[in-house]
Amino acid sequence: MISNYEIMRNQMRREFVKYDQGRMISKFSLRNDESYIYIVFLFREYRIDRITGVVEWSEDGFSTSIEADYNESMTIYDVLCYSKDDCCLSGNYCPVNMLKGTVKSSNVGSNMFQKSADGFNGKLKELETVCGIWGEKLDLNGDVAAKLYPFSFLPVIIQYWEADDEFPANLKFMFDENILDYMHFETIFFMMGHIVKRIQDMMETH
Repeated sequence: MISNYEIMRNQMRREFVKYDQGRMISKFSLRNDESYIYIVFLFREYRIDRITGVVEWSEDGFSTSIEADYNESMTIYDVLCYSKDDCCLSGNYCPVNMLKGTVKSSNVGSNMFQKSADGFNGKLKELETVCGIWGEKLDLNGDVAAKLYPFSFLPVIIQYWEADDEFPANLKFMFDENILDYMHFETIFFMMGHIVKRIQDMMETH
């Protein structure tokens, strides 16, 4: 039985093909051919079918491919279709609840990844290794702090604190102040969900 997430993803396929693909390609300098547009999302290559809008990923140059899940597909669709023509980074970072143009709140997304944060506890070496593969270490607060690149043109800062006697483990993301020029507010959470899942998968194999 098809899930509501799959229904929404499949609806976006039909929306994607209505957009100006030449503009997407030019804006982000994307590799493309007659059949597909290619984009790298968290160091994994994806392709979008230019006729059907289906998003797939591969780790062997598309000798084989796997259809992207909801979080992956919706993030890619939003960046390619919604981002402003003049989108650019500010270089200033803040948590999702402090982004420009949003209602400031101390609760937005605060406990969304608590289970994941708890799961990273005691695995600092593995987390540092993955962050080192995908980004660069930062001299910021936290037991692990790094700048990752979900897209080559859109970095994200991740900070992690292990649990201690007083506080639970804490996983924090910070985004460029202009991220809403690249995607809708809700899509930020899709992207965060994908980043966390990819980190978890990588930690199990490294």
